[in-house]
Amino acid sequence: MSKIICTGSAGFIGSNLVDKLIELKHDVIVLDNLSTGKKENINSKARFINCDIKDSEAIKPYFKNIDYVFHLAARARVQPSIEDPVRAHNDNVNGTLNILWASKEANVKKVIFSSSSSVYGENYLPLLETFKPNPQSPYALQKYIGELYCRMFSSLYKLPTVCLRYFNVWGKNQSDEGAYALVIAKFLRQKKEGKPMTITGDGKQTRDFCHVSDVVNANILAMEKDIGNGEVINIGGGNNVSVNKIAKLIGGEIKHIKSRLEPHDTLADIRKAKRLLGWSPLTNIEKGIKLLK
Repeated sequence: MSKIICTGSAGFIGSNLVDKLIELKHDVIVLDNLSTGKKENINSKARFINCDIKDSEAIKPYFKNIDYVFHLAARARVQPSIEDPVRAHNDNVNGTLNILWASKEANVKKVIFSSSSSVYGENYLPLLETFKPNPQSPYALQKYIGELYCRMFSSLYKLPTVCLRYFNVWGKNQSDEGAYALVIAKFLRQKKEGKPMTITGDGKQTRDFCHVSDVVNANILAMEKDIGNGEVINIGGGNNVSVNKIAKLIGGEIKHIKSRLEPHDTLADIRKAKRLLGWSPLTNIEKGIKLLK
């Protein structure tokens, strides 16, 4: 059994990760300020600390005797970072630096950082970890800075780190609220409410969807495997489908709205994840959506 901190784990991916860690008999502390997450998402067997990762002194005591840190806390998604880049920077860059410093000071065995495929921007497909990042939003840039900090802490301070670049994650506890809700959750909510599914642009844009259970598995493997030099690893489905197809799988009326700044297509090259982690996605998007309907 290991002692583990999970930041931002009142949210979507983190709450699923905590559930699995608890199932595996680990001792888990959740650090979250509930700015976007929900307390009811947190496993009752985890110790919940309501605190803000931007407050370096407040978080420091909880890192004593911690073995591993999963850093998922972030002001997520592209559009909100465009509307308020300063707030997003404070959360996503300063917060990440605080987590890394606290982990270094406490001699944590490894930090697993949740990054994003948005760092690629518009790029060649499939997206490979060796490609030059092309961030096109504050959020994407902030995630890339987080990766650079992880790599620096590994080389300069000998703190083992791994960076997982998530593609479009979906599944249990996904957010369906707000203008920038995750697309599958948003479509399911709109259908349930008897409203048309709103598709930005023409809907021909494609996304590489990865189920949250597969993302959780990747995180745990990143903790267990003998890696930790700031490696960047794609975590995606390895195939992509159009937003129009997702709407068709769910079924119902659709409505097209104004497009927004985002890459037109994403597709992960996941060979590095297979090689370093022994990981492959297991959940099929078509079958999975049928179970959610």
